[in-house]
Amino acid sequence: MLIAEDLLLLLLDDETGRVKPAGTQVDVGLAGAVLVELAGLGLVDVAGEGEPARRGRVVRRPGTPPEHQVLRGCYSRIAEWEGRKPGPVLAKLAKGLRAEITTGLVARGLVREETKKVLGLIPTTRVFARDAGHEAQVRARLDAVLAGAAPDHHSGSLIILLHALDVLPRVLDVRDKRAAKKRAKELAVGDWASAAVRKAVAEVNTAVLVAVASSASGGDGGGGGS
Repeated sequence: MLIAEDLLLLLLDDETGRVKPAGTQVDVGLAGAVLVELAGLGLVDVAGEGEPARRGRVVRRPGTPPEHQVLRGCYSRIAEWEGRKPGPVLAKLAKGLRAEITTGLVARGLVREETKKVLGLIPTTRVFARDAGHEAQVRARLDAVLAGAAPDHHSGSLIILLHALDVLPRVLDVRDKRAAKKRAKELAVGDWASAAVRKAVAEVNTAVLVAVASSASGGDGGGGGS
């Protein structure tokens, strides 16, 4: 499973079939999950001092393209935007990404889509989980990491992304919200992740905050998907 796939499953409301929170920050978060995963594979980075690209710009590292269709497609598209700041790159990656991830989850039987018409006129699609066992395993692993277990790339990234989206206590139903947020902040700067991942995480946090501000000011709440 991709980090972005598990992130989407965690954000799905099992009762309504909607993703929470609503707004562009979720789509930026999913794009961020892809960027973080590619960074973990050594295929994408944020330029530092002494590199040909300007510091803080997205760079695409050479390597074998990922097998997963979503990662492979995003890795390919990043070549078009190399040298740009992470925020605009994430915004471009986000377009249509949620729908693509959802389609893959449907094909694997992890979720189902249900389309209804609001007031008999406007079609709206909801997405409901079909495999509760997988999500339960993910949640158990994240709970263990929040309690002090050593994170792996997947679980550590998920916790940081949930924190960036400001849904960590709600999604994981933690008892001590302050402790959970503190743990997430520790993971964001911890040595469990490579420097490339830490830089990607920092940029994703910034991009999500920008998306939240945009939604709050009446910006485009779209993003394609469930």
